[in-house]
Amino acid sequence: MVDFTLSDEQKDLRELAHDFAAKEIRPVAWEYDRESTWPQEIVEKAWEVGLMNPHLPEEYGGPGLDYLSGCLLEEELAWGCSGIGTSLTCNGLALAPVALGGSEEIKRHYLGMLAEEPKLASFCLTEPDAGSDVSGMRTTAVRKGSSYVINGTKTFITNGSHADWYTVYAKTDMDAGHKGISAFVVPREAGVTVDKKEDKLGQRASDTAMVSFHDVEIPAENLLGEENKGFKLAMMTLDRTRPGVAAMAVGIGRAAMEFASDYAKERVQFGVPIAMHQAIQFMIADMATKVEAARLLVWQSGALLDQGKRNTLACSHAKRFAADSAMEIATDAVQVYGGYGFIKDYPVEKLMRDAKIMQLYEGTSQIQRLVIAREVLMPRRVTEAATA
Repeated sequence: MVDFTLSDEQKDLRELAHDFAAKEIRPVAWEYDRESTWPQEIVEKAWEVGLMNPHLPEEYGGPGLDYLSGCLLEEELAWGCSGIGTSLTCNGLALAPVALGGSEEIKRHYLGMLAEEPKLASFCLTEPDAGSDVSGMRTTAVRKGSSYVINGTKTFITNGSHADWYTVYAKTDMDAGHKGISAFVVPREAGVTVDKKEDKLGQRASDTAMVSFHDVEIPAENLLGEENKGFKLAMMTLDRTRPGVAAMAVGIGRAAMEFASDYAKERVQFGVPIAMHQAIQFMIADMATKVEAARLLVWQSGALLDQGKRNTLACSHAKRFAADSAMEIATDAVQVYGGYGFIKDYPVEKLMRDAKIMQLYEGTSQIQRLVIAREVLMPRRVTEAATA
């Protein structure tokens, strides 16, 4: 029998994350959004109460939470503010390749660093001319004796201005397409340059930067996994992080639905609250269904990981549906507010701006459809383990 009943520990975590979002994030979210400022104080508080690095393994000082629990946490933080939530949770994207492919010494050093202090790490895959087409990357890593020398530029790097280390993907064989990509862990002090901070439409409390590597030399031991096997490591990482990103989309959609519902009960037109009009009722009903359906897809994608099963199809379903639903719900929430929804004094215009990025990062909605189509049209006969 399928059972998504949460354990007492999961319920406690969900309550902790919600209380933190309600008390520490939401009261200042619109201010941080307006000024596009970095939420350092909130980062430190979240680290202190244990809301960062949920999947950091216990042997390296982390809580080692299951992936479903991580989804619960990320939905609540995004309900408070998805920009700040992204700042708090993006370490997971950088640490996953290290946990999967790093040597014991590398894991103890770099993963342990995140457990010791409220430090940050960034995942560097996207480039100005290589987004969805990862094989088109131009960043190179050339072996020189006992070192690799990295040259190139990465763009749209979350927490890039504030990271203490970076998981970097680079070509070690320029002629092999995605089969020539390798992954490395690169400390900031090795010479990483932050070129600029992006001025974004939404999630403005999240730092997004362009970073460059100019003859950055690192020890050969910083290679993650095998040379030229970095693409596989990246795909394994995204299978682990997309459920959490989808959960953030659920949080945005839920917040927009709640604001719209509350406003509809207060706003009076034609002598009654607009919530009494069937047109508005149907919009709210559709929002509620999308939130519930998206959450179930998210939970399924996380639960499969926790069972050690391959979740590629499930997490693409979750990411695509939750992201598109968040955008639809937020757009409809603006509609419920009418002209006021278009004004920055009201909350839903921020949610509409925040929702858009969910359809873009960690694989666009179109890329998710490609993955889904491939999995449906060419199904694997044997279900692979998540760690394969």
